[in-house]
Amino acid sequence: MNKFFRKYFEFAAGTAPLIVSFIGVVVMMLLVFPALPVNGEWIDLKLQYTLADIQAAMLQYGVEGRAVYALASPTVDTLFPVLYATFFAGLIYRFRPAERLWVMAFIPVFAGLWDLCENAQITAMLLQFPDISASQVRVASFFTTVKHVLSAVYELTAVVFLLMFLIRRLKKGFV
Repeated sequence: MNKFFRKYFEFAAGTAPLIVSFIGVVVMMLLVFPALPVNGEWIDLKLQYTLADIQAAMLQYGVEGRAVYALASPTVDTLFPVLYATFFAGLIYRFRPAERLWVMAFIPVFAGLWDLCENAQITAMLLQFPDISASQVRVASFFTTVKHVLSAVYELTAVVFLLMFLIRRLKKGFV
């Protein structure tokens, strides 16, 4: 298993996969998701939510918006975690300041898998509306909140590793 992930991280850290996955993330965020006629703020984007929040969102989406979201969540929003997990895992792996820190590349992979679980929860709520329980919403909200926390962790890790790399490069240039 360790060899599999090492090979995946080495692949993801390559220049071409980093560029392709970055472009994929940007296209999804700026073109694909905004073009989907959901008719309201995506549940995935909220930090947390309650049953009342979900009921209001579901009503705002309407029948057609819920149908689009229910189709997009297990399809288009499955590709998105693959893209961002690959991009950030590759970035973290490539710019890690020490070899032993290669394991940090697991954070975006775990976040991507967690995101897929969140998508399943959201899809279930979309398909079950109006029969959604408060406990179901609490579970879904927990998945969403943890996804956002993990996102902050891997994004910060990538930025710190990149800055450390750039500082080392600048210092070499001055020596």
